[in-house]
Amino acid sequence: MTVGSSTKAKIDELKREFDQLRVGKASLLNLIDEAEIAESVYNSNAIENSTLTLKETEKILMEMEVSRDVSLREVFEAKNLARIFEYLKSKEKAVLDTELILVLHKMLLNNINDKISGRFRTGQEYVRVGTHIGAPPEKVESLINDLLMAYSSDHTKYFLDKIAGFHLGFESVHPFNDGNGRIGRILINFQLSGLGFPNIIVKNKGKLEYYLSFNEFNDNKSIRRMTKIISLFLIESLNKRITYLKGLKIITLSEYVKMNKLEGSGIFNSAKRQSIPAFREKGVWKIGI
Repeated sequence: MTVGSSTKAKIDELKREFDQLRVGKASLLNLIDEAEIAESVYNSNAIENSTLTLKETEKILMEMEVSRDVSLREVFEAKNLARIFEYLKSKEKAVLDTELILVLHKMLLNNINDKISGRFRTGQEYVRVGTHIGAPPEKVESLINDLLMAYSSDHTKYFLDKIAGFHLGFESVHPFNDGNGRIGRILINFQLSGLGFPNIIVKNKGKLEYYLSFNEFNDNKSIRRMTKIISLFLIESLNKRITYLKGLKIITLSEYVKMNKLEGSGIFNSAKRQSIPAFREKGVWKIGI
């Protein structure tokens, strides 16, 4: 187990509160999920070096004109990823298996590269990420099946350890020619949703820490850094939804600091550590009062 007892207790407490408050408020939670789609799409694509800004991503998803020339590929990357978020809303009870993963990949690369969409790497299709070389093409399918079997059959590990381990293993195999990171992050949310948790957003701003977690896994099979990353994002997501479900007034953390005459850097550090119930919207830290 890599998730500490205090973190587990905090998540358990927030989950209980979330489950109590959510009763009869599905429409509000749906609105929050819908409002987050553009931010989720922007961050996941930005991690993969998309040049689109959050505002441009929002405009593309609303079929509005973007003020500069952007590549058709980036437009489809945004639209396709948003489509997957919508698609998975109706698949909360679906089984995580190879078929679902391939369907999601086909959707992701639709109108981008249909020759490699919806299938694992084969033949001489080797891939490299930094210094890491993905699994040999002939072993990809069996390795993914092994990951799926290990995930579904392990009933003893803490759920975040399982999800982090699966994500790291999936990205280590790197089963596709393109789209591995985005599919992997989609699967994190699919797994969380199946356990009754809200979506998380893996932030582009913290991608160095995210990348380091893969290095640690490839070097010594450590999942510690990834579990910490996912834990913090999950606590933040729960704090955000609980704040809205309680109907609290939401202000920026900067306003909160001024209002209470606090030391700014300390409060923002507390927000990053999630020792206060703050959360980000479009990159801005906020809190309920």
